[in-house]
Amino acid sequence: MARIFRTLPEKGQSIAIAFSGGLDTRCAVAWLTRRGLTVHAYTADLAQPDERDVTDVPKEARRHGAVAARLLDCREAIAREGVIALQCGAFHLSTAGRKYFNTTPLGRAVTGTAIARAMAEDGVGIFGDGSTHKGNDIQRFYRYGLLVQPTMRVYKPWLDAAFVGELGGRTEMSQFLDAAGLPYSMKAEKAYSTDSNMLGATHEAKDLERLDRGVTIVDPIMGVASWRSDVAIETERVVVSFERGVPVAIGHKRFDSLTQAVLEANAVGGRHGLGVSDQIENRVIEAKSRGIYEAPGMSLFHIVYERLLSAIHNENALDQYASLGRRLGRLLYEGRWYDPEARMLKLALTEGIAAHVTGSVELELRRGDDYSILTTEAEAATYSPDKLSMERSESLFTPEDRIGALEMQTLSVLDSRAILQHADKVKSAGNGLPIDIDLGRTPPRT
Repeated sequence: MARIFRTLPEKGQSIAIAFSGGLDTRCAVAWLTRRGLTVHAYTADLAQPDERDVTDVPKEARRHGAVAARLLDCREAIAREGVIALQCGAFHLSTAGRKYFNTTPLGRAVTGTAIARAMAEDGVGIFGDGSTHKGNDIQRFYRYGLLVQPTMRVYKPWLDAAFVGELGGRTEMSQFLDAAGLPYSMKAEKAYSTDSNMLGATHEAKDLERLDRGVTIVDPIMGVASWRSDVAIETERVVVSFERGVPVAIGHKRFDSLTQAVLEANAVGGRHGLGVSDQIENRVIEAKSRGIYEAPGMSLFHIVYERLLSAIHNENALDQYASLGRRLGRLLYEGRWYDPEARMLKLALTEGIAAHVTGSVELELRRGDDYSILTTEAEAATYSPDKLSMERSESLFTPEDRIGALEMQTLSVLDSRAILQHADKVKSAGNGLPIDIDLGRTPPRT
């Protein structure tokens, strides 16, 4: 039996919809209801900054025909997963040092598994959401739902030709709701679309698909627009503290939960416009897309966390943190955050790296990503100003020791020289196989 419905399920069947309250999910609920399906709507409370009151969202699902609508409290769950990603450095996208903190993939991991668990409790066996065939979320929701509920089947309206043919655009969707007596008052149309959760906001599509349109067209929702000269931003000093890899305080405010930690970091970083990045990335289907991201709290914690890492761990450990974290970041992006390979990497990085990160860093935050590190204190710091001081100090080794160490390098240097000389001989003799493939001539365009 095929797991994914190609066409509409039979009348009377129960189907779950991941309901955001936007135009597309309102249409999905109303359209499915009018075709005889029993719709259960599930909304994740991720403390999303673009939602004025998330408790109103399930009410809209019922108004549009859902027989049941649940609000799932996912705030502490997404804060926890965000901190784990931070501990592991699970961020594979970076442009000139500015990182994308995988905030949307983390949101999908939490939302997909939470909805699948709720569906199982309610006896609903078909899962639907608003993802399209061109994006990443279609894979993420599928993998996370199936991981939790292995008997689950999937119906996605935006994969059904009948649905897309009737309601394939915003104009058609608005007309459908008007005809159904459920008029949708669209917010002012932006030049891009936005998706957000507690950890960050994603802006993409429409005008942002063009590389001649920059960040200046974006109106941030998690902080100030630091690129605008008319926005006043005061310099601020702040101390951020970690215990065993977990952020526990900012200044004198100690946190009672990870949710509180992330929200406070968002407030501090947001008022400086910290953590905005512009990325060109490869989606899971290997086609490139472009997004502008906000993550002020994650950025603030990341600066402090990696400063403490550099004071504590040696170069080999930091190299493993960087390479394994990058691999884990890609797994997260692909919807594999809970796969065995990801679990193995998380165990190594949280226990081998993050568990030793206890300390605090004082920063002076200015505008955007302009900041200074003022003080660093780490419980397990291996850095000491006396070890390699240029002043007189009781060093662990003497100049004579250093001479001996250099003499030992002679062996490897001369071995390398011999190999390089041999490579020149091989190349001049024309030996060896060609390493480039002959692709033939490119046929002319017709």
